[in-house]
Amino acid sequence: MPAVSNLSYDAWLEHAFGHAIRPHGYPWFFDEDPPWWNPEPPVAIEYFMRLFSTTEHSLASFSDAQIAQGLAYLLSTSASGDNGWFYSTSTPTAARLSCIEAIENVFTDLFAPRCAAVLGHIDEPGAAPLNTVCYMWWDEFPCLALPDDPSCDRMQKAAIDVMRRTLGLSSIACQEAALHGLGHWARYRPSDVAAAVDEFLGDGRSKRAEIVSYARSARCGCVL
Repeated sequence: MPAVSNLSYDAWLEHAFGHAIRPHGYPWFFDEDPPWWNPEPPVAIEYFMRLFSTTEHSLASFSDAQIAQGLAYLLSTSASGDNGWFYSTSTPTAARLSCIEAIENVFTDLFAPRCAAVLGHIDEPGAAPLNTVCYMWWDEFPCLALPDDPSCDRMQKAAIDVMRRTLGLSSIACQEAALHGLGHWARYRPSDVAAAVDEFLGDGRSKRAEIVSYARSARCGCVL
């Protein structure tokens, strides 16, 4: 099936999130010839910015399971690969930065209230439909910038700042997601990661032993 590239924002939401959840088997986007969204990068960033900034309103018509499926389709490199939308320099740096900064809203407005208070890295039971996509958000998120991009440092710093602020939420699922992401970035931004984790560990809030241990592992990049 040919790629679709000229969808309105509302039609895009329906395309990504409107598919039924199959009780058995793979999701729709793993079918033999599914329709794939293939916009120009500036359009993709515009739509993602709007989605990240208005998750409650934009996704109100869809179930949590549909939202999880749609986010995996759009943003998980394990599902659709990396389409280059975020690292394309055809989109102005300011728009790309604003889009990354808006991810904070996804955690505050969507994941924090809807994810169960369970930990993914130890496979605790009782996960809600959005827990997995929350936990894997930064692990499977597309590349933000290529090394020769003059804005690479700013893009990476913006993402780490989102993770750092996410650690301030009371949701243990969101905390774990941020630590998971920081752990994967520790090799490339060790000082920034260490500072974020140390701030979290020293903020005076009571924490489960399992999240403290995970934070210490993330600090040195020892996460999967």
